[in-house]
Amino acid sequence: MTLIADGGSTKCDWILLSPEGEVLVKTRTKGLNPAVVPLSELYSRIRENEDLQGIFQKTETVDFYGAGCGTITPKNTLTKVLSDIFPNATVDVNEDLLAAVYAATAEPGIVCILGTGSNSCYFDGEKIHAHVPSLGFVLMDEASGNYFGKRLIRDYYYKKMPTKLAKEFEKRFDLDPDVIKLNVYQRPNPNTYLASFAEFIFTSEEVNGYFWQLISEGMTRFIEYRVLCYKEAQNVPVHFIGSIAHFSEEQIRNAMKPYHLQLGKIIRRPIDGLIEYYREHRLKIHS
Repeated sequence: MTLIADGGSTKCDWILLSPEGEVLVKTRTKGLNPAVVPLSELYSRIRENEDLQGIFQKTETVDFYGAGCGTITPKNTLTKVLSDIFPNATVDVNEDLLAAVYAATAEPGIVCILGTGSNSCYFDGEKIHAHVPSLGFVLMDEASGNYFGKRLIRDYYYKKMPTKLAKEFEKRFDLDPDVIKLNVYQRPNPNTYLASFAEFIFTSEEVNGYFWQLISEGMTRFIEYRVLCYKEAQNVPVHFIGSIAHFSEEQIRNAMKPYHLQLGKIIRRPIDGLIEYYREHRLKIHS
C-alpha cells in the first residue's frame, strides 16, 4: 500500500492507495513543514491522527511532498520522523513543487504554489527547475497567505485600511500588539499565524476595492518575481496551485495580461491530481 502526503505549513493531506489504486484512507493533519515546525511537534501531529494510527505498521511506501522540504536538513529531518512512525515503509520526501507539477501537467510549463507560502518552478517535461530558492515568509512568499496577512496587519496599524473594514478586522482578530509580537517572534509557526489573517480577505462576502487592490498588487509582484524569472514564461502555460490562487483567478488573469502570459490550470487541492498521477504513472492503472 502506498501512502501519499501533500503537506503545507497549515495542513497536510494524506491518501492511502491500494495496489489497484483504490483510496483506502483519506485524512488530514496539521501542517508538517520541517523548516518551521519543532521536531517533537512533527511526531505528535502524525501520531495523534486516528486514521493514520491503524496503518503505521501496514504501509509499504510513504511518498511525502511538502513545504520546507527543498533543502537537505529539513528533508532529512522529516525522512527520519516518517521512517520512525512507519517502520516497514520505504520513505521518500520531496518538496511540494514536485507534487504541484504532478497534479498540474505532464507537459512543459511553469507551476506556481500560492498557499500559506508561495513558490514556483519551470517544468521542462521531465525535470523541475527552480531558479530562485524559497527563503520563506520573512524575505519572500509574495502573494501567499502570510504575505496578505502581513499586509493587513500593517495597513491596520498604519491607518491605511478603510474604517469600516478596520472595525470588522478588530472584531475578528486579537490585534493587541503584544499578542502579535509574541506569535510572530517567539512562538512556533509564525508563517501560519500570519496567514490566518488572510482569511479576512478570502472569506469576505464581497471583494471590495481595498481587497481587490491588495490581491492585485500581490499577484503582480508574484508574476514579476516568480514567473518572469523564467525565460520560458511567455511560451508555456502558467499553472497555479493552492487556495489563494483558487480565490484569486480574476486578479491573476489581470496581472498576467501585460506580459502576454498564458494561464493554465488553477487547482485548489493538489492531492486530487496526485491520486490520478499515481494511478496512471506509478501503479500503471489504465481506465
